[in-house]
Amino acid sequence: MNATPSATRATPAVSAAPAALLAVYSRVGPRFVRGDGAELIAEDGARFLDFTAGLAVNALGYNHRVVRETMEQALSTGLIHVSNLYCTEPGERLAEELVARSFADRVFLCNSGAEANEAAFKFARKWSGKTEIVAFSGSFHGRLFATLAATDRPEYRKPFEPLVPSIRIVPREDWAAVDHAVSASRTAAVIVEPVQGEGGVRPVDPEWLGFVRELCDSRGVAVIFDEVQCGLGRTGTLFAYEQTGIVPDLLTLAKPLAGGLPMGAVLLRDAIATALKPGDHATTFGGGPLVSSVALAVVQTIADPDFLAQVRSKGEWLGARLAALAARRPRVREARGRGLMWGLELTEPAAPFVTAARERGLLILTAGTNVLRLVPPLVITPEELERGTVVLEAVLA
Repeated sequence: MNATPSATRATPAVSAAPAALLAVYSRVGPRFVRGDGAELIAEDGARFLDFTAGLAVNALGYNHRVVRETMEQALSTGLIHVSNLYCTEPGERLAEELVARSFADRVFLCNSGAEANEAAFKFARKWSGKTEIVAFSGSFHGRLFATLAATDRPEYRKPFEPLVPSIRIVPREDWAAVDHAVSASRTAAVIVEPVQGEGGVRPVDPEWLGFVRELCDSRGVAVIFDEVQCGLGRTGTLFAYEQTGIVPDLLTLAKPLAGGLPMGAVLLRDAIATALKPGDHATTFGGGPLVSSVALAVVQTIADPDFLAQVRSKGEWLGARLAALAARRPRVREARGRGLMWGLELTEPAAPFVTAARERGLLILTAGTNVLRLVPPLVITPEELERGTVVLEAVLA
């Protein structure tokens, strides 16, 4: 078995940024021109095994038959966009599918995870008549003004302050802190990621989540689960909340929802949905026919019990392999995760290892300063997982 993907070669650490694009990203590596399965292919033909999945977006990898054929069929209708002033079938069918497979009674379709979380905040405020949102340390909920206020990244927040008021961040898994923070008179909602992504790939303690659920029930506060990164099969079940035993009032989705096309969603109970009326919120592009057609096919593909069983099996193998790696490599402090969402916490900054892995044909991410994040496509093969972990271990040596 080869230790590195075929036809790979060392690549420049930073690409020349296109002059016309706003430089808010430091783009790295080569220019990619094609994708196939779990590999990205550069313009010079070099192939890279992708353990990033486009920031946990490409659950079905690249050039997947379901996505390609659904897009072709949807395009043949000529309906890419008609706005939400009119009825179209794909968005309605997608909403029905998400309701049938979850706790929810209603679905709001939008364009991204940040938009979904912003909408969830508005819905909770309208339902409750209260204004405060409580989030937790290590959280990442987006970079719009309300979601940024709920994101525990001071370096992201400071240049844009003042942010939306009445949003506070308290210590994660601190029972006394959340008891003190959640107020029956002020708090509209609590938002939490069942598995934190950008905060270091940290599964949240289900027992503490149960305490939060009971506390919110007793004080008339909504519980929002942010599953933008950890939802839709990533942890081995269709929704991450299924593994906690805790059911939220609202749940936000995005990243993998439409197979790489931009889409987000808020799933919510009737008790909250009935507080909303026409005109309370809107989206120009959300739930359009093309993206909704693809999203429906993606959800149905991922929700297949055999597909999810394979994710769990591959995740168990990867978790065991990473735990063994951590035991052998002193610079690895801990391996943690669920399904195909894993983090390796290091004793030193993680960024140089991302560069070293890319130079060997493996694409990985960071999750904070000292954590390597692995979120490969859910369709990755066992052989590709083996290949990637061989490279990863060599880099960490």
